[in-house]
Amino acid sequence: MKEIKVPELAESITEGTIAEWLVKKGDQVEKGDPVLELETDKVNVEVNADASGVIAELLKEEGDDVEVGDVIAKVDENGEAGGSSDDSSDDKQEEKQEEPKEEKQEQQQSTASEQKEEKKQASSNEQEGSTKGDVIATPAARKRARELGIDLSEISARDPLGRIRPEDVDSAASSKNEKKAAPKQEKKESKKESSEKTEFDKPVVREKMSRRRQTIAKRLVEAQQNSAMLTTFNEVDMTNVMNLRKERKDSFLKKHDIKLGFMSFFTKAAVGALKEFPLINAEIQGNEIVKKQFYDIGMAVSTEEGLVVPVVRDADRLDFAGIEKGIADVATKARNKELQLEDLQGGSFTITNGGIFGSMLSTPILNSPQVGILGLHNIEKRAKVMPDDTIQARPMMYIALSYDHRIVDGKDAVQFLRRIKEMIEDPYDLLLEG
Repeated sequence: MKEIKVPELAESITEGTIAEWLVKKGDQVEKGDPVLELETDKVNVEVNADASGVIAELLKEEGDDVEVGDVIAKVDENGEAGGSSDDSSDDKQEEKQEEPKEEKQEQQQSTASEQKEEKKQASSNEQEGSTKGDVIATPAARKRARELGIDLSEISARDPLGRIRPEDVDSAASSKNEKKAAPKQEKKESKKESSEKTEFDKPVVREKMSRRRQTIAKRLVEAQQNSAMLTTFNEVDMTNVMNLRKERKDSFLKKHDIKLGFMSFFTKAAVGALKEFPLINAEIQGNEIVKKQFYDIGMAVSTEEGLVVPVVRDADRLDFAGIEKGIADVATKARNKELQLEDLQGGSFTITNGGIFGSMLSTPILNSPQVGILGLHNIEKRAKVMPDDTIQARPMMYIALSYDHRIVDGKDAVQFLRRIKEMIEDPYDLLLEG
């Protein structure tokens, strides 16, 4: 019998959730065949059979959390497809049926002996109580004890001679009431918490968060807790970019077999600005600032299971067509659940475009350990005062830069965003500079 274990996935991934079993008990598998789909923090991966044979047992169910090294199934190398070791399973069934009877008899014997012991102990206590001398107490204390229902033998006297006084009785009664109240209070609080979790006036639907959604939630909270995050804003006149795109879109598509979008302009502008302000392309490691000399730009992509940030590598070395193809490639992989771990690792800066969903303004959260993220928004025509004091309706976009104030000063953040604005508003210069 061979075991199928959760394999080593990556240094940063130690556990996952079984999303779907691709086989069932009794199925024939060959070594290397995929047997289940495992959902990890970042991507879904397939776990393959370690040996050829018949699936004898599935030890985990869909939705179960598993760790690297856990045994999740067993393969019978000598089994036949469709068969299921009936003899052994029947034996186990009989054992299971016999076990409860034996356990029941043992429990009955144990209960009887315990009851005898309790009776014996009770009679012993009664005998001890009858042989004890009378408790020394003042008449007032005895009266008070009768009123409060307190046993004088349970009261500790503060009198040096051991005489119980009324104040000793009151103290014992107060202590007894507090002990009774404590469990009630705990029970009440527990009941309150339970009611807050489960009781609603109207119907609700409860769904377990996917592992990826749990990870997204955890990391977003960590980013806010572990960084001094601030956001600065600016607005960009998109007129020239839109005109250039309109002029070149047909020839660009014909030459490169891909559409010319806005993201390539902002990616190029971001790379140029990062070169001028290298701290925004850095990260903190302990007491050190690591300034990255590469420009791997993360592109936030929304999927059914949540937001992922695949990386376009060496964006500084790519032309506009290369960037557009890189973005299209990672976006397609993300939506088809084909991303690999290497597609998500090692980014130095991130761009997120909420404008495609109609967002007018937002404060994007850092993609830790990065210290900067650029947020793009919807393009809307707004009145703008031109240099000659005329007012024109221009296509405007708000842009936002969230940054870690621990190493990025406000001046650099503001100037970084303004530099992007300048390059987008003069795209011809951006094209010439590459």
